[in-house]
This record gives sequence, structure tokens and C-alpha cells, in this order.
Amino acid sequence: MAEQERVWFNPFLPGFFNDPYPHYKQLSEEHPVQDHPLGFWFLSRYDDVLALLRAGQSVEIRNISDVPPAHPGATLDSGPGAAALSASMLDRDPPDHTRLRALVTKVFTRRAISALEPRITELVDRALDEMAERGSSDLVEQLAFPLPFAVISEMLGLPPVDNARIRDLSGTLVRSLEPVADEETAQAIFSAAVELQTLTRDLVAWKRANPADDLLTALIAAEHEGQVLNEDELVSQVVLLYVAGHETTVNLIANGTLALLRNPDQHALLRQRPDLTANAVEEFLRYDSPVQQTRRIMISPHEAGGLQIPRGAFVIACLAAANRDEKVFGPDADKLRLDRKEARHHLSFGGGPHHCLGAALARLEGQIAIGRMVQRFPDLALDGEIEVNNRINLRGLNKLPIKVHATVHG
Repeated sequence: MAEQERVWFNPFLPGFFNDPYPHYKQLSEEHPVQDHPLGFWFLSRYDDVLALLRAGQSVEIRNISDVPPAHPGATLDSGPGAAALSASMLDRDPPDHTRLRALVTKVFTRRAISALEPRITELVDRALDEMAERGSSDLVEQLAFPLPFAVISEMLGLPPVDNARIRDLSGTLVRSLEPVADEETAQAIFSAAVELQTLTRDLVAWKRANPADDLLTALIAAEHEGQVLNEDELVSQVVLLYVAGHETTVNLIANGTLALLRNPDQHALLRQRPDLTANAVEEFLRYDSPVQQTRRIMISPHEAGGLQIPRGAFVIACLAAANRDEKVFGPDADKLRLDRKEARHHLSFGGGPHHCLGAALARLEGQIAIGRMVQRFPDLALDGEIEVNNRINLRGLNKLPIKVHATVHG
């Protein structure tokens, strides 16, 4: 294909924020490995993305040869949002990543997460009771946001905090994952990072004085091969858990619910087959990934699609495009199918050493929230215009108006 005819990744095309998948499909079919004119590489096929995630390349911006212009992910470590996450395991290579992950994994166990099921169920049922009483609700405001926020707050053992303020700060901070082209946005990210750090340091200090049987107390005490988290590392892991602990699950619950409402046959199938709930969540994760992209920086040359990506290159791996690769998920990969056998092969939680630590918690919250909502409200329906969040990476909804008929619980 002639250079001038090639289709380049362009998130600013008309309609992209409402539905990026036609663009991703075209990229995957016509130009799956791109040495982008803006100075980064872009991968969109499943095999190429998976191979990159498993290749042991870097996530640290310091290893990049030339920092590209603003684009998804470029400001995560180098921009003003870096302060709040500079020592988090998300942004560190081994041996730091290995040590930090081992310390957090020591307390963020599957057993600890499984023990949360009764509490998550209680929180979901309370939200559904309120939705039934109201008849019409914004699902994001009523369930998708407060559920994961409450769960991670209770896991950490934090005192009551200003939920609305934390939500605003978190929402601003994750804009560091998006292109940042103006000084006002950059300053807002910086201010949010500083405020979140300050709030978290205060919470850590409070927890040191008020230890209990909770995640934060365990993180403070956790030891791996004679080492514990220092203060900056502890603050960074808590900020990461807070942000990652609710931002992505909000999208899973809201995007998954919207997908059901737009596919009545699948909505009916899940009502008839509650045993499909676990696989349905995998399909929601595949079909409209809460995290659309991830990044790697080459610390050694890497081959993809017959091309050699050089050392020092910044690479965007498009998880959302990979999740709809027809070679892996079949010719109907663009369709929602809750009984899809390959659904769990999605890459929405990343892969390799940086596979999402909170995957089990996100799955559990999604299964309980969507599963119980569908069974409780067989007449669940849209009740107005949705509002997308206009993010390239953490794609989701700001508003999802729904309506239900009042039902008797149980």
C-alpha cells in the first residue's frame, strides 16, 4: 500500500469517541503494525499485542529514545501526572516491579478478594433497591461508580472521605493517559496529582496510628526478602489501588450494561441463563474493553508483523483492537455473544509481568453487579441519551440513564 494511502491511527476522527471499533478494524486489516508519523509505534492485531506484552520490554519512559508528541500514554510517566504514580508497580520494570508486586500480592490475595463477596452483594442489593424505588436512575451514579469505590475504600480500611472530590481528582489524574495538548489540562493533572498524594499521605499517617485488619495496615507491615515499602512507594501503591480499583470497574459495569441493552437477544439470554454470568463478564471485557491501550518501551529490538521495532521506541499496544481480532474470536468478533467460548482469551487485563493485579476483584464486582441487576430487573431499559467520557484509553460512560419497574426484592 502506498505510504500516502495508509490509514494511520487517529483518535480524532469524527465519531471515534462514540465508536472507535470501525477505525480499529480498519487498522488491523490494512496497517496492523505502524511506525506512526507522530513518533510512536502502534500494534492492533492480537498475536502482535500478546507477543509484545510477554516480551519483557520496559514500561519506564526513561528508556525511550525520543519522547513523541502528546499521544495516548505519553504523559503517564513524563508528564505532570507522574508525581502521584512515580513509584507504583504499574510504571516500574524489574527488579523494582518484582519487589513492589510481591509486596502488594502478599496482601491482595484471591482469598481476600473472595471473602468480599457477601459485602459486594450487600452493596449491590442496596443500590438496586434504590433504583427500584426511583424507577429511573443514572447507572453510573447509582451503581457503577459507588460500588468499586466503596469496595476499595473498605478493603484499604480508610475513614470516610469526600467521595465526590476523590472521584474528581481521580478522573483528572487519569487524563495523563490521554493526549495532553494544552497547558490548562496539564496544570489540572499536576494539581490533582499533588492533592491526591497529600490526601493519601494523610490517610497513611492516620492508618499508622489506627492499625486494623485491612489492606492498608497489611501493606504498611508487608515484608518481602527483608524489605518493606518506603513512604513514597506506599503512597504510590495506594493511589494506584484507588484509581485502578474503581476507574476501570466503573467502565466494565457501565459498558457491559449498555452492551446488553443494545443487544436485546443477549440481554434475554442472560436472564434465561444466569449460569452464563461469569462468561458474560469476560465477553463484556472483550467486547468493549475498559482499558483500550497499554504501552511498552523497547529495551531491545522487537519484531512485529515482519517489521523490526528498534530499541528506544515507544509502542502503543491496542488491547481493544486485539480483542476483536477475527483470527482469535471468530468472524463475529464485532458482535456481543455471551456464550463465546474464546471470550476469556481477551487481553483487557494486559499480559506478561504487568498482568492486572486486580483482575479477580474486577471480575467479581462485574459478575455480582450485572448478574443481580439483570435477574432483579427483567425490564431494564435505556431512559434517555448516554454520555460517553470522550477518553481514548479508559473508555467508558459519564452517564447511563436507565429505567426499571419497581420490584419486590428477593
